[in-house]
Order: sequence, then C-alpha cells, then structure tokens
Amino acid sequence: MPTIHLTAHLRRVAPTGPTRVEAATLGAALDAYFETAPRVRSYILDDQGRLRKHVAVFIDGELLLDKQDLGRSVAPDSEIYVMQALSGG
Repeated sequence: MPTIHLTAHLRRVAPTGPTRVEAATLGAALDAYFETAPRVRSYILDDQGRLRKHVAVFIDGELLLDKQDLGRSVAPDSEIYVMQALSGG
C-alpha cells in the first residue's frame, strides 16, 4: 500500500506520521487519506479538485509537475510526500 507523508504544517490538521492507503493512483491515494483526515483536503486540493498552486507532491522522489495529473499511477510500495511549495524571492 502506498504511504503518504505530510509536512509538519499540514499535520496540524491531519494525523501525525506516515499513513498507508489502499490505492493505485495518486488521486485514489489522496481520497483514501482524506477519509481519515477530511480537514486536510482543502489545504491540498482547490475547489476544482486540483492540487493547490503552493502544494508540491513527490512520488518516489519525483516531483509531480502537472498538478492536474491525479490519475498518475502509484505502486504498492510508493512513497508520496505532500508539502508546501516554496515560492517568492
């Protein structure tokens, strides 16, 4: 089962520590995670169901560049990291 990791900031509204979920895609993994932590959904997804502009997702160490690509496959042993994207100057 893929494992979802959140940064400390997001863990204020979500369970602490990594969470394993049953899923074959990123979107399904996030949906399964939101079932256990519904308050974190609005921090990660916008009202259109896309990743928010200032959220970065890494799947097995690779940055997800297309924030609409929630159909991206994840392996049973995938590590999914969700964090705030850094911006500004």
